Formats: sequence, structure tokens, C-alpha cells
Amino acid sequence: MIDDVYNAKILGFAGNIARIGRLDRPDATARAHSKLCGSTVTVDLKMDDGVVSDFAHDVKACALGQASSSIMAQHVVGASAEELRSVRETMLKMLKENGPPPEGRFADLKYLE
Repeated sequence: MIDDVYNAKILGFAGNIARIGRLDRPDATARAHSKLCGSTVTVDLKMDDGVVSDFAHDVKACALGQASSSIMAQHVVGASAEELRSVRETMLKMLKENGPPPEGRFADLKYLE
């Protein structure tokens, strides 16, 4: 069971997290905490005309949280606010309703299925 959850792809992402830290004067900050595993991730964004222009995050998470943070960090700069809302909805459907994974720049999120 644990091998299914923490496969080599997940561990690869978890071991390679870019953009660690916090931004000076971000336009937005959000924090998420998982009651299930105790993970906490804090995200800072800078936006320019509705597009992410800079990103940093403080990640204190399990391997799955680290992997998802890693995937986001690799692809979030350049994404529009609408694209991020769409990816969020697609991920919720994938995880809760067995929906299809995201496509495009966030396709690697499929490994969290």
C-alpha cells in the first residue's frame, strides 16, 4: 500500500521542490493545513494583470504535499488566475469524483491520483 502512495515519481517530485521561501510584499498569501497528515503549506503570489509573475512557498508536508507543491512551483508562474481556478476544480473532481486529471502545464498533477 505505501509503495502505491509513495511511488518513485511522487518521491522524485518531493525531492525537487523549487521556489522555497517567502516573497517580500506578495499580492496574495494563503495557508493550507491537512488534518489528515499534519502538512502545512504557505503560498505567496505576485500577480501582474491577472497572471502569476512570482511565486514562493513554505512547505512542511508529507511526500504527497511536497510533490504537489513541487509540481505547482514548476508551472505556476505564467498561469492566469482563471487557469488556476480551473486546475483547482479539475483536481477536486479527480480526487473526489474519479474525474480526469488536469491537462496542459499542470498535467503532472495526474501522479497524485
